This record gives sequence, structure tokens and C-alpha cells, in this order.
Amino acid sequence: MANYIYGIDIGGTTVKMGLFDEEGTMIDKWEIVTHKEDGGEQILPDIAASIKEKNEEKNIATEDILGIGMGVPGPITEEGVVLKCANLGWGIFSVADEVTRLTGVQKVKVGNDANVAALGEQWKGGGRGFNSIVMVTIGTGVGGGIVMNGKIVTGSHGAAGEIGHLTVNLHETRVCGCGKRGCLEQYSSATAIMRSAREKVANTDTPSLLRDYPEITGKEIFDAYKAGDDMAEDVVNEFAEYLGLGLAHTAQVIDPEAFVIGGGVSKNGQVVADITKEKYEKNVMFALKDKEFRLAELGNDAGMYGAVRMVLVD
Repeated sequence: MANYIYGIDIGGTTVKMGLFDEEGTMIDKWEIVTHKEDGGEQILPDIAASIKEKNEEKNIATEDILGIGMGVPGPITEEGVVLKCANLGWGIFSVADEVTRLTGVQKVKVGNDANVAALGEQWKGGGRGFNSIVMVTIGTGVGGGIVMNGKIVTGSHGAAGEIGHLTVNLHETRVCGCGKRGCLEQYSSATAIMRSAREKVANTDTPSLLRDYPEITGKEIFDAYKAGDDMAEDVVNEFAEYLGLGLAHTAQVIDPEAFVIGGGVSKNGQVVADITKEKYEKNVMFALKDKEFRLAELGNDAGMYGAVRMVLVD
């Protein structure tokens, strides 16, 4: 009887791998190195070898495996074809077909890593209890994932949910990493928050706790904000104004039940969700004001849970 599922999250440094039962309970988890040399040609064979090793360790036969789910850092079609993945050195090919060939497992589901993490949070994390959520991940950049009626919204090019590249300022002169100007990521990423704080320290005489920190991290900014620091309040308000605006634009099109905020910035606590909701509500029509804002709960395991869920919902 097929009652095991592998959930796999391929990152640029490591591949996170989990063995789950069909109820979504994690039995085991481990990591292997992501070998990106030679166009990443060894990544999938390494994953297959690790699955084989785990099967032998746990006495699992191939026919006992219900399926394999995978999150990949790049655009993926619903059929499991990667449309180029610069982070791994991959071109265009069917990840799903190749994993089936390497493992003998017939059911292989592949999705974009941010979307897959959103599905994990909707199923077992901050978004559980809701059928439709938008997850925004705030770290070095701003990523996003959309789950509607319990399924990932992929888009025609596998690029749905790229919330970080919504244009929120038409007058920006600095160029975003994507080549555009005025992207949400330029104002609401952890990188942007720290840059804003450092610029204010350098260019103003305003007294602030932030002047005591040689580097100024996101945590220090939010700690100062919670302590009532005026400069930190300006920085956090700017971050939340843009994030609230971007999520308001998203809601006008998607109308989710809830937003789930993840990534490093979310570790600063419920204040992140609360201030974002406050700014969001200033920018949406009345019918869209009543949304839940939650923090992500699964951390680095979200991608593995979401990968498993892809296998189960199809």
C-alpha cells in the first residue's frame, strides 16, 4: 500500500528532504548539498540517491511511495517543466519526468519554491483553516505565493505570485534587481529596511537608538520601533506603507481570505502583521478590508510540507 510521500525543497546551497506519511506527518528530515557545478546536472541524481538510501534505511519499497513533491527556485509549469532556473544552472526540461526516470516513482509534482511554501503554510502553518491565502516572504527580497481553493496558482509562465515586483512607486530612479524601477522589493525587503535606516542615520541629526548600532539589522530596527524610537518608527512605517499598498493591489485581483507573512522580517513578531494590516486597510475598497493577517509558522520546513500537499491534492 502506497503510504509514504517525499517532500523536497531545492535551495541554492542545500536540498531539504522530508519523509512523510499520507496524513502529512513528518517522519524524518535531512539535508544534502546542492551541487550546482556543470549546470546542476548532479542535483536530481543526488536527490534520487538520497531517496534510495532512505528507502533502504526505512525498509520502504518503491510501490510504497505515493509520490514525490518538489519545490524549485524558478518558474515551473503545472506539468513540472522548469522554464530555466539560473540559481541552479538549469535550462528548460521536465523535472517531473526526470525524477520519475531516476526513482521509478510515477507521481511527481513540481512547483516554484515560493508557491510551494505558501501551500505548506496554508495546509499546516499560519494559513491553516483558510482555503485561499497569499503568502509574502520578506527576506533579502520579497517573494510571494498564491493558494486559491487549496491549490497553487501557477500562471501561464509559472510566474504568478511575484509580489515583490509589483510597481508601487512610479518615480523611483534606482533600478531593482529585476531591471524595473519602483518595485515593492525596493522598499519592503529586509535589505530595503536596513538601507533606509542607515541613510536616515547618515543624513539626519535626529536622536535615535539606531545610532548605537554599527551595522543596523532588521531586528534592531524593530526593537527600536517597539521602544518608541521616532527614527525607527519612520523606517517601519515606510516599510509597512509600501507593503500594505502592494498587498492591497494583490487583494483587488485575488481576494484571498488571509495574508501570511514569512521570512526573516516576520520573526520580529505580530507587530509586523498588525502594522501591515493597518496600512493595507487604507488602500482597499470596503469589501476587502476584512482580511486576516497571520505570521508564517513552519519556517524552513514550509517547502517540504507544501511539496507533500501537492502530491495529495492532485
